[in-house]
Amino acid sequence: MRNVLVTLLVVIVILTGCRAASPSVESSDTTSVILCIGDGMGAAQVAAARITAGGLDCKLVMEGMPYVGLMRTHSADSAVTDSAAAATGLASGIKTNNGMIGITPDGKKCVTVLEAARDKSMATGLVCTCGITHATPAGFAAHVRHRKMEETIAEQLLENRVNVLFGGGRKFFLSDCGDTGGRKDGRNLIDAAVKNGYEYIEDAQQLRSADGRYVLGLFECGPLTGQPPEPNLVELTAKAIEILSRHSRGFFLMVEASQIDWDCHANNIDGCIEKVLVFDKAIQKAVDFALADRHTVVIVTADHETGGLTLQTAENNKLDVAFKWSTKGHSGASVPVYAFGPGAQIFSGVYDNTELAKRIAGLLGIKEFPKVTE
Repeated sequence: MRNVLVTLLVVIVILTGCRAASPSVESSDTTSVILCIGDGMGAAQVAAARITAGGLDCKLVMEGMPYVGLMRTHSADSAVTDSAAAATGLASGIKTNNGMIGITPDGKKCVTVLEAARDKSMATGLVCTCGITHATPAGFAAHVRHRKMEETIAEQLLENRVNVLFGGGRKFFLSDCGDTGGRKDGRNLIDAAVKNGYEYIEDAQQLRSADGRYVLGLFECGPLTGQPPEPNLVELTAKAIEILSRHSRGFFLMVEASQIDWDCHANNIDGCIEKVLVFDKAIQKAVDFALADRHTVVIVTADHETGGLTLQTAENNKLDVAFKWSTKGHSGASVPVYAFGPGAQIFSGVYDNTELAKRIAGLLGIKEFPKVTE
């Protein structure tokens, strides 16, 4: 009875938009990892969303997690990283130069934690609101010299046999995707994927009925719009967990709220807050699953901060907050890490982004990591 009451308290949604803090899971083994990345989401973006949703004393779901860390984000060649180098560090535990995906500065292949999980017969998934071939998802299952090689990235995502691929970017899988263009080589990767065992879906209705072991969901030619008939990030996250959790050997899932970054580049505070709050609802789906499963760790972080956002006292009311931007690019600020589940305490402290991948690998019992191949 007590466990039921604790679970109910955790998942209650307070009317202000805040949620109760999540309790620790009393388990010593981790069989699955859900890594949630808010692209461009620094501590100030989280605070802005929290204050807007429920006031100064509110807590978002991510802030209710019991273990918190602080992560450095610089790349191999710059104090301010881009998403490609950041994703490579987060996925492989190895630093690379800005623009590079899944390879070292001298061109060697970095094995990613997703690939290592797959090699342990675990299920794997990538979910995003940008194109699935964009920098962050690509960093977990592709290896190219430049992030703009999205046609090649599309091929490698399928070659890597990622069980769940949800996002936009259909134009990189087809020779013709309307006004947005298509592949220059004329290939139809969607047909090839279906022949190789993927179930292919394009809208929210198809998402709800999808039940394949391998599912490719490309919901727009370009990035997602957030509007029907597309599914939203919350629905995509829930479905990915549903599919991957059927696998008896556990799973690795990366979920990216991609467009927080885009609103921060535009210094659009309303858009930034809206997308952080949607992201937080997706995180709730992950936490709900982890509470029930008791062998899953949920980690929430960012690849970097965008916009140099600061919160200041409003001129007319000291209890109101004014939002100020210092750049339209990325900043070199460290980003928060929130963690919940068995073994989540290892994500506390201050560390480099490459350490995140190493600690995930350790939790999953992955040996010889980091690993570089020719």
